[in-house]
Amino acid sequence: MKKFFVISLTGLLIMLFSTVVFAQKLDFRASGFLEAISHLQSNVAYGDPLYGTIFSRWAAPPFGSWRPDKPGVSASDSGQYDRTDSFLQYRGNLKFDAVMGKELSGTIMFELDSTRWGDTSGDRGKMGYWTADRAAVEIKNVYIDFGVPVIPVPMTMRVGLQPIGVRPHMTMITDGMGITAGIKVDPVLIAPIYGKAWEGKDASADDVDIYGLHVNAKVGPVSIGGYGVNFNMNGGYPIPSSVPAYGVRPSYDANMWWLGLYADGKLGPVLLNLDAVLDTGEVNSRTNPALKDVDYRGWAFRAKANVPMDKINFGGTFMYATGADLKKTNASGMPGSAQISPYLSKKVGSYVIPPGSEQWAANQESMIVYGSNITASALPVGMFLHPGAGYPTGMTRGGFGGTWFAKVFAGFKATPWYKVNLEALYIGDTTKNGNTLGDAVKATGQPRDDKTIGWEINLINEINIYKNLKWDIGLGILFAGDALDQRIGSTFRNDSPKNPWIIATKLKYTF
Repeated sequence: MKKFFVISLTGLLIMLFSTVVFAQKLDFRASGFLEAISHLQSNVAYGDPLYGTIFSRWAAPPFGSWRPDKPGVSASDSGQYDRTDSFLQYRGNLKFDAVMGKELSGTIMFELDSTRWGDTSGDRGKMGYWTADRAAVEIKNVYIDFGVPVIPVPMTMRVGLQPIGVRPHMTMITDGMGITAGIKVDPVLIAPIYGKAWEGKDASADDVDIYGLHVNAKVGPVSIGGYGVNFNMNGGYPIPSSVPAYGVRPSYDANMWWLGLYADGKLGPVLLNLDAVLDTGEVNSRTNPALKDVDYRGWAFRAKANVPMDKINFGGTFMYATGADLKKTNASGMPGSAQISPYLSKKVGSYVIPPGSEQWAANQESMIVYGSNITASALPVGMFLHPGAGYPTGMTRGGFGGTWFAKVFAGFKATPWYKVNLEALYIGDTTKNGNTLGDAVKATGQPRDDKTIGWEINLINEINIYKNLKWDIGLGILFAGDALDQRIGSTFRNDSPKNPWIIATKLKYTF
């Protein structure tokens, strides 16, 4: 199958480029952004996965894990719990487009990061190192866009390292090697997707392939769409960091689907966004067939209504994402693993997102529990964080899995250069026989099941200093509910954290 696909792709490209030759003028363009971000916060963790695993992105190294600093807890476990953190970050993107008419272009985009002003030594994400001179330039995208001349309907293709995703705030957004297309048959747009997450051994069918189809149609004032994305992780789950030797059997494989429907449009004065998505599939052991497969089946739903007016907008959002049953689900989501003795992992009912997806940052629903447009902050790790092997190599619950919320918001544009936004959320827990973010236990040592994560209130100020220079200032507080209580070490006692809060700013220049 692998050889057939490679030969077919090669033949297709030869056919396409041999049919028509154009003499065109090259138009070279540059664009990008630079942004400086500040954090002042308590009981909130830095939410960007630059450290490589989902655990560290919630625990925010090098400051230690988020655990109660109480009797019975070792010094290595106590960290930023109930303490105030402050730090600065920087990020830049530089994009180059080589355009030869509307039929052909090539794109190269670089990213430069500083996880902290005053970074430690190293390269990736360490641009803030004192004395500078870091090899901190990262390749973000490298792809070719071209129109297909031999197809009777408008069709474009993109080949290379590119953004790959569908409905980023709900399901998938990442960068990876792939081929995507857009076929326009009015009023329908058909977008096939192929991605290669891991190659494995060249002479073995042990790679990780992504296949997808996204279809969208404009029906009056409403855009209706649907998609299906398949991650065929054939011996590559969690996605390995190296290629094993021939004869070495991978431990696990997985086959997962994400199926979604959505609608965006305007009904009268109301802007509506509706999303529903289902994940389904399984993870199984290749080395121990006696272990029961772990079945995955979760779903999420989101509805947003916004009423924009001259200087005011207001509306509400409702989101529900299924949670796991901790009597059936281990935090690793792997066959043979146990969460609550004597139960073995056999089913993951939490809504999960694909490996590598940054949905947790793209949803932009709040300042603390979910991602925001200022910073990808999030609450720290709890008992049931991810039914996968770690971000980004396994499936995770993303920003939504195991939670639900009801949100109201309003914005007021006081002047042409200043807008203020206020939002309030009630956030609940949908995990069964345990909690999504907290890990409180009963007197017996069994996980406690609570329903309220808390009430979150955010105030976000948007200041346009110049047309291309914007300063956002966000303030958020979460009045913590019982579902955030934390177990004290290995004891059967719990502690309630102080209410998480954050003050964050982003100064962004776009060019």
